[in-house]
Amino acid sequence: MDRFHELNAFIAVVETGGFSAAARTTGDSQSAISKAIGALEKRLGVMLFNRSTRRVTLTDQGRRYYDRTKPLIDEIQDADSELTKTTLGVSGLIRVAVSATFGRLHVLPLIPDLLSLNPGLRVDLVLSDIVRDMVEDRIDLAIRVGPVDEPDAVVRRVAITPLVCVGSRLYFERHGLPKIPAELVDHNCLLYGGITEGANWPFLGREGRFSVRVQGNLSSNSVETIRAAVLAGVGIGLFAKVSLADELGHPDVITILDDFMSDVRDISLVWPKRRFVPTRVRQVTDFFAEAIARRT
Repeated sequence: MDRFHELNAFIAVVETGGFSAAARTTGDSQSAISKAIGALEKRLGVMLFNRSTRRVTLTDQGRRYYDRTKPLIDEIQDADSELTKTTLGVSGLIRVAVSATFGRLHVLPLIPDLLSLNPGLRVDLVLSDIVRDMVEDRIDLAIRVGPVDEPDAVVRRVAITPLVCVGSRLYFERHGLPKIPAELVDHNCLLYGGITEGANWPFLGREGRFSVRVQGNLSSNSVETIRAAVLAGVGIGLFAKVSLADELGHPDVITILDDFMSDVRDISLVWPKRRFVPTRVRQVTDFFAEAIARRT
C-alpha cells in the first residue's frame, strides 16, 4: 500500500478522533482507512492506536509518530499548494482554541469571512476557558486574553484591552455605589478563576498601584458565568473590556471606579514553536491579527 496514503489515513484518524470520521474527511471508505492503519502498524511493528468500542486514542508510540510525521505531511502539502496556488486561499484543517466569551463575541463573527476567503479551509473552533496544552490537544493556533506563559510557543500581541469594574443598576440600587476601591470590601465581588477565598483586584491611585482584597458569594472558572451573574444583579465583577462588548452601552450596566482603573490585558495569538509552520496557519494567523485589531 502507498506509504503516503497510510500517513494521510493515520493523520486523519488522529485529527478526527475515529475511523469513520476520518473516512468522511478523506472521502475513503472506513474499511480503506482501517486497512491503511493496519498496514502502517504492521510495517512499523507497533500499535499506533488504543482501540475500544467507544473511542480511538493514540498510544505513546503513536503520539511520537504523529509529532514527527505531521510536519512532514504539512510541508508536502505546502509545496503542492505553492505550485498550484489560485485565488481560492489556503486549505486543510486548522484547530483554533479561544476562551468561550471572547470566542463568541469576537472570533465566531469572523469565521464566515475567513471561510469565504478560503473555501478549502476547515476550522475546528475550541471554545473553552481552560488554557489548553497546545501540543497535547493538537492546537494550531490559540487566541489568548491575558498573560501568556508558554516558553515553547510563539506569541504575537495584536491588541490590548483595559480592565473594567462593572455592576448592574439593580445591584447598586440595593447596595449603594462604591466611590473608592476600598469600599469594595463591603460589596459582593464575584470572582473569576475558581477562587473561593478572595482575590486582589488591581487599581491605581495618587501614590501608585495598589490592590484591594475582595470576596463574594460566587466564584467560577467561566467568564460567562460571572458575566451573567453580574448582569442579573448578583454582584460586582472585574472584566477585560472585550468580555462586555455587547453590554457596556446599556443604561442598566454601570462601570465604576473608572478613575482608579489602569491595568490592561494583552490579546495575543499563540502557536507552537516549531521549525515548520504550515501556510494555512500563517495566513489564518495574519487574518485574525488584522481582524481582531480592528474589532478591539
